[in-house]
Amino acid sequence: MQLISDYMNKDHRHCDAAFARAEDRAAARDWTGLARDGGTFLREIEHHIGLEEDLLFPAFEDKTGMTSGPTETMRAEHEQMRGMFAQMRAAIEAKNAEQYLGIAQTLLSLLQQHNMKEESMMYPMLDQSLGDDAHSLLARLERLAA
Repeated sequence: MQLISDYMNKDHRHCDAAFARAEDRAAARDWTGLARDGGTFLREIEHHIGLEEDLLFPAFEDKTGMTSGPTETMRAEHEQMRGMFAQMRAAIEAKNAEQYLGIAQTLLSLLQQHNMKEESMMYPMLDQSLGDDAHSLLARLERLAA
């Protein structure tokens, strides 16, 4: 039986791979590739964040009554990332590899810390607290990914 944590951890790896491809394109000054792969990364990471904020975090908060704490922290970090996403889009548009790579380096540091918190705390808390509801949420996650 797959858990929410399994699904979301796998999605982290998928986003990480897209991020690395975009970084490689920026370093090579491959503007067409950066527009494609950078755009893919940004769509995928924003979709991932949307799943958390629109589906998983509200389910966790409804089940546990905890509206501050872990989900509040994750949302604040997501908001910080969104500012970087906008800067990355601007760097892609301007064909400015140095700007893109600088933002990517900062984002990578934030993502590594953020993903570690989600994978070691938030996702296991979701699996544990949601019980039987986890199965229906996982099915919804899979439908939204299709």
